[in-house]
Amino acid sequence: MKTHTQPFSRRDVLRAGAAAAAVVGLPRIAAAQGGTVRFILPNATGSGVDAITRAAQQALGKALNASVVVENQPGAGGIVGLQTLARSAPDGNTLAVVSNNVVIFPSVIKSLPFDMPGDFTPIAVLGATPMVLVVNPKVPATNAKEFIALLKSKPGQLNFASGGNGTILHLATELLLEEAGVTAKHIPYKGVGPMVTDMIGGQVEFGTAALPSVQAHIKSGALRAIGTLTAHRVPAAPEIPTFAEQGLHNFTVEAWFAVIGPKGMSPANVKKAHDAVVAAFADPAVKESMAKQGNTINISTSEQAQAAFRRELAKYAALVKKVGLEPQ
Repeated sequence: MKTHTQPFSRRDVLRAGAAAAAVVGLPRIAAAQGGTVRFILPNATGSGVDAITRAAQQALGKALNASVVVENQPGAGGIVGLQTLARSAPDGNTLAVVSNNVVIFPSVIKSLPFDMPGDFTPIAVLGATPMVLVVNPKVPATNAKEFIALLKSKPGQLNFASGGNGTILHLATELLLEEAGVTAKHIPYKGVGPMVTDMIGGQVEFGTAALPSVQAHIKSGALRAIGTLTAHRVPAAPEIPTFAEQGLHNFTVEAWFAVIGPKGMSPANVKKAHDAVVAAFADPAVKESMAKQGNTINISTSEQAQAAFRRELAKYAALVKKVGLEPQ
C-alpha cells in the first residue's frame, strides 16, 4: 500500500524548529527557575519563629525563585536543627530562621556540637517578637500585682513551663522572677506546642511565650495574659499591659529572630539570601501578617548581624550568670 507524503512548507519547517528548540531548552529553563531552599527551624511547630517563617514562606519562595520547604527540627531545645544546618553545604540552599536561643545556648549547655557563631553565617537580624506571660485561667491572678503576691504566698510551689532549658522563654521567666523577688519551679518541654498544651490543660500554672504562639488562646480565654515583657504595649494586643507599667519599672526582655546559614557561604550567596529576605518581608501580605502577630521588622545588614550575634552572646552570658542558671 502506497502512502503519500505532503511536502513541508517553509512555515512548517520554522514551526517545527521552534518547537524542537523549546523542548531542548526546557531542562535549562527548569534548572534556572527550579530548585529547593530548605529553611530549618530549630523550634517546634507552634512557636513564634514557626509562625513568622510560615507567614513569609510563599514570599520567600517568590524572592528566591525556588520552592521553599520549612523543616521543624526542635530536638534538644533546638540543637539538633542547628547541627543539621552546621553540616549543610554553604551553597545558599539550606538556611535557618532562629531566635535568640542560639546566643544563649553557649552559656547554658556545657558541650555544644558546634561553635556559635563560628560555624554559621549570620545573614540578617529580622526584628523582634513580643513575649507575654500567660497563666492557666484557674490561677487566681489577673494582673502582675496579684500574680506576684500569689507567688510570694507559695514560694517555689507553682510550676512554669518553657520550650526547653536555657531557651529565651526559660531565661525570660527566670529574669522576671528574679526581678520580682519570687520563686517557682521550672518545667522544660520539648518545644512550644507541648508547653502551651499543658498550660491550657492546667498541668503547669504559667509560662512566658512569644505572643504569636498564644495569641489565639488568649482571645479564646484558654489562657490569661498577665503582662507583656515589652517596653510599650503591643499594637496587636493593646489590651495587655506591660510588666513595666505594672510595677516592674524598666523590666523588658526582647526576643529577636534572624536568618543564618552554614559557615563558608560566599558573599554572592549571602547577598542573594539577604536580598530575598528583604523582598519577602516587604511583601504587603507578609507585612500585614507581621503586624497582626505583633512583630517588629527591622532588617539588619549581614555585617550588622555578625556583630549583633557576638554582642548578644556576651549580653546573655551575663544574664545567665545573674539568675544563677547552671550549665547542663
